[in-house]
Amino acid sequence: MSCCPESKPRWERRKEARPQELLAAALEQFVEKGYAATRLEDVARCAGVSKGTLYLYFTNKEELFKAVVRDSIVPAIGAAEDRIAGFQGHSGELLRQVMGAWWERIGATKASGIVKLVMAEAANFPDLARFYQEEVIERGTAMLRSLLANGVAKGEFRPVDIDAMTQVLIAPVLMLMVWKHSPAPCNMHGIDAQSFVASYLDLILHGLLPAAADA
Repeated sequence: MSCCPESKPRWERRKEARPQELLAAALEQFVEKGYAATRLEDVARCAGVSKGTLYLYFTNKEELFKAVVRDSIVPAIGAAEDRIAGFQGHSGELLRQVMGAWWERIGATKASGIVKLVMAEAANFPDLARFYQEEVIERGTAMLRSLLANGVAKGEFRPVDIDAMTQVLIAPVLMLMVWKHSPAPCNMHGIDAQSFVASYLDLILHGLLPAAADA
C-alpha cells in the first residue's frame, strides 16, 4: 500500500518546488516497490503532477533513481567528509560522531531502503549497481578508511588491518538498514535501532582503542 503523502494540486505549488517533490515521491516508490516495479506514472501521481511534467525534469527511471541517491544519500557522505576534515579532537569521538550522524541522516530515514533495493536488484541492473558503487560505496569506504588510518597513525587507535576493519565498521550498519525494511520473519523483532547503534559503537570503540586507553 502506497504511503505517499497527499499533495496540493500542481497549480497551487511553486514550479521550483516540483523537482524536490518528485524526488520525495520517487524515494517513497523505490523503497516501497523496488526499482523494477516502480513506474514513473506512479511517481508522478504521488507528486501530484502529470507524467509529462516528470519528464521535464528526469528523462527516464534510471536518471530519476540516480537523482534520488544524489539527493538523499550522497550529501550525507559529503557532510561526513567535511566533519573529518575539520575535526580537532580524538579519533574515537570523531568515529562516534560520523557513524551516529550516518544513522541519523540515512539509517533512521526512508533513504535507508535504498540500501536494500541496491543489494536485492543490483544483479539485474548492472549500470545502477556501477553508479551506486562509484558514488556511494567507494566514496563512503574511502571516507571511513581515512578516518581509521589517521586514528592509527596518531596512536589513538591500535594497529589494525585498515581495509578489513573498514568493512567491519560498515557491515553491521548495512544489515540494520536491511532488517529495517525486511518483512517477517526476517525483520527486527525486539531490536531497538538506537540501542543497537549505541551498543555497536561501544563495541567498536573498545576494540579500536589502545589497551591503556581502554582500561
